[in-house]
Amino acid sequence: MDVTAATFEHEVLAASATVPVVVDFWAPWCAPCRALAPILERLEREYGGRFRLAKINLDENQDIAAAFGVRSIPDVMAFRDGRPVAHFLGAQPEAQVRAFIERVLPSPSELARLKGGEANLRAALEIDPGNDAARLDLAELLVQEGRAEEAARLLDEVQDNAALDARRDALRAAARFARAGGESEAALLEKLAAAPDDLEIRYALAERRAAAHRYREAMEQLLAIVRRDKNWRGGEARRQLLNLFTLAAAEPELVSEYRRKLATALY
Repeated sequence: MDVTAATFEHEVLAASATVPVVVDFWAPWCAPCRALAPILERLEREYGGRFRLAKINLDENQDIAAAFGVRSIPDVMAFRDGRPVAHFLGAQPEAQVRAFIERVLPSPSELARLKGGEANLRAALEIDPGNDAARLDLAELLVQEGRAEEAARLLDEVQDNAALDARRDALRAAARFARAGGESEAALLEKLAAAPDDLEIRYALAERRAAAHRYREAMEQLLAIVRRDKNWRGGEARRQLLNLFTLAAAEPELVSEYRRKLATALY
């Protein structure tokens, strides 16, 4: 598959969310590139769709090459989840290229996770109980289905990991929002109208709205708390805003807007 600047985002970055994409930076004048290409192409056929091979002509796509620091070719990069995770330089023998491919392929547990759905996610955890990414995916699905207690128990099993901590904390907040009881939104609004400086009421209202995925309205109440008291409950409103930024990642404009507002309120 020949990739250009116009197709790179779709064919490499987006595609690598579901299957590893191996990018071969090459040029027609490069003899080592011509030696390596048949090996890569043969392995792509042999692995039957477990990875995709993308070829980028260096002469015609120098901006992409510069963005990823390509200075000599052949340079082969493997992308997963929209980012490069491994690479090698120069023409390599087939055994070394095969070993490189094996390192970047998802494990059986990860393959099950990528299929999605509760049955596949539970299968992923049976194959590899340490697959916390699958555990987080399953917890998110359970929260969406209203099974917040079960989701909370799963989240307690997730180990500390800098790459996963923000999502774990956000899903914990989502599970807590979903389990929040107490007064109705109408009753809270009536109380807030009578006591607009009562930050506990604002926080309860934010929880109600977050549970309903009304993230803008929830963020607005939490931001109002931060504006009145940056350190309320030891920074609880600020922490929950950060959790909502993660939960609302599918709405980047909303998240950007409230990140700016939070920065203004704090600094």
